Amino acid sequence: MAEHVESRGSRLFTAVKYLTYSLLLLNIYLFLQEELGSLEYTFTNGMRFGEFVQVFAATIDTAAWVLLLLLFELETYILDDARIRGGVKLALHGIRGICYIAIGYAFSGYCAELLTLYATEALLPGWDACQQLGQGWSVLLSLDEYEALTPANCAAIDTDSALGLAGFSIVAPLEYLQAARRLAWTDALNAAAWILVVIVLEIEVRLQLKGRLTDRVVRNTAYLKYVLYGTLFIAAAYWGFAGTFLDFWDAFLWLFAFIFIELNVGNWQRETHSGLNSGR
Repeated sequence: MAEHVESRGSRLFTAVKYLTYSLLLLNIYLFLQEELGSLEYTFTNGMRFGEFVQVFAATIDTAAWVLLLLLFELETYILDDARIRGGVKLALHGIRGICYIAIGYAFSGYCAELLTLYATEALLPGWDACQQLGQGWSVLLSLDEYEALTPANCAAIDTDSALGLAGFSIVAPLEYLQAARRLAWTDALNAAAWILVVIVLEIEVRLQLKGRLTDRVVRNTAYLKYVLYGTLFIAAAYWGFAGTFLDFWDAFLWLFAFIFIELNVGNWQRETHSGLNSGR
């Protein structure tokens, strides 16, 4: 990392970058609040360890990604190469390894949520939503969104097409269920694309530290990144279209944040090749 000449433009760039990182930290809290709200209607009798990640997948995922983002910022922008040695290098890679485990764990939660939405069962013959009032039943509205069954909403449920979520006292109107499944697929595909992005970045960072990040490697990885970032952009657009603002806002911030990381890596590689940084 070369010395960064402070100018009005660079100060603005840095301010916008760290504002973006701060907003992503706030999203951890927002996702936690959203998932705690859904917990009131799902695992009401307690949950096993494997079910914990299904409920809090977005919170775990976002927290791990924020920490990983800050680690990439340290390694690609803040710390000089001469300091990324020995214990510092082991600590960075060790913490990053824990983040990868958490991200993989969160991905399994997205997959579990998707499977839950397909694990449906037909309602019993003659089942009437309004006769279930006070029996602990709730209604699926969207992915991770529910409301208690009330006299105001029970009559609107088409019991001929609605399904029950297996293992839960939740009735899912078919239209809402199909929309929730599409959102769950988007969650899972988005998480998978981000995992591939970070694998490519990890390869680039390690090659750069070894002095092997050549222009040819950068060009080759760029093609894969176009596909991955394109997929992430489509997911963000779909969340905006589907009306899930928090997911759209979070996706937009992450794409914006990784622009900074990509710029860090690109500048780092150019500085090394031009010999501007004597410490590397």
